[in-house]
Amino acid sequence: MAEIQIVNAVKRFGKFVAIDDVSLTIHDREFMVLLGPSGCGKTTLLRAVAGLGMLDEGYILIGDQNVTYLPPKERKISMVFQNYAIFPHMTVFDNIAFGLKMQKASKQVIKERVENAAHLLHIEAMLDRYPGAMSGGQRQRVAVARAIAYDAQVLLMDEPLSNLDALLRLEMRAELKALLSRLNVTTIYVTHDQIEALSMGDRIAVMQSGKIIQVDSPTRVYDSPADRFIGSFIGNPPMNFLRGQVQTENGQVKVKIGDLMVTPSLEMQAPLRAYDGKLIYVGIRAENMEALPEAADDTLPVTVEVVEPLGAQNLLTIIIGLETIKVSTHPDFPVRAGGSLWLRFPVPKIRWIDYETGKAITPDLQQVLA
Repeated sequence: MAEIQIVNAVKRFGKFVAIDDVSLTIHDREFMVLLGPSGCGKTTLLRAVAGLGMLDEGYILIGDQNVTYLPPKERKISMVFQNYAIFPHMTVFDNIAFGLKMQKASKQVIKERVENAAHLLHIEAMLDRYPGAMSGGQRQRVAVARAIAYDAQVLLMDEPLSNLDALLRLEMRAELKALLSRLNVTTIYVTHDQIEALSMGDRIAVMQSGKIIQVDSPTRVYDSPADRFIGSFIGNPPMNFLRGQVQTENGQVKVKIGDLMVTPSLEMQAPLRAYDGKLIYVGIRAENMEALPEAADDTLPVTVEVVEPLGAQNLLTIIIGLETIKVSTHPDFPVRAGGSLWLRFPVPKIRWIDYETGKAITPDLQQVLA
């Protein structure tokens, strides 16, 4: 069993707190993605799990073993680095076999594991080559093959695809996900690329300023962000956030967006009533708004500023008051820059955000007021 438990982890560099009281459990055979912007602490946390940087506080368990102060070689982990970290003077075979030789595995075991790993990564015909005669994508395959040949309980990956071009990254992403699902190994994958995180992970831990802000499935992180930062960080385009004012009319809560009054769902009436008379943020994805060519009930008239044809969709830039939002429409939708259309905000797709804290307002009133 290779469950990983990170408990109250703290890592400081002088006065700078890189990891700020982080606790996280990665289940056995789970693919966990650490996602966040540069400097958020995700690589520092990964290195702590690997034993490449000791924690100042807290501890780490792999299985039932406390590995907090163990050297990397005693943690039963393997790691894939961003810059490949393969030896240019060694053949592909020797690079893949390096960890096994350090373990003093038998020649037969080394041969079998190297050939099996090379076959899985489709580089079995390159075992006699040197890295200098290989492309970036091929060298990355060597690095991954070396990690899985080691037969570790835990696989740690630090932005392994970031040095590849866009098309190769797309190909490797799919191959890597399929490979890891067959290997059934516990994996922690660090990336700043939201597409990698959403498409590959079983769960995503979103980090900001040394803290974990939300841990959830990719669908939940995208559709129901825990705060405004996550909504604005994940998604292309990011989630729209419009100012709305909460008003209570005859006991019913409504939210005014521009000149439009929106009635929240029944489960949101109680938590939003606590914001009566106050501003909140109304969060909604570009693809979740309904654009209509003619006026209709519960719609807001707007003027289109920019139309970006993107093939599968048109991305519209629309200004509402002092705020700019993005709206996605079908490529056949009749629209032009300077033209008018009407927007409908489907209530189930709206996410309500506290204006001051940036935290999501949920049906749990106690959570809202905490």
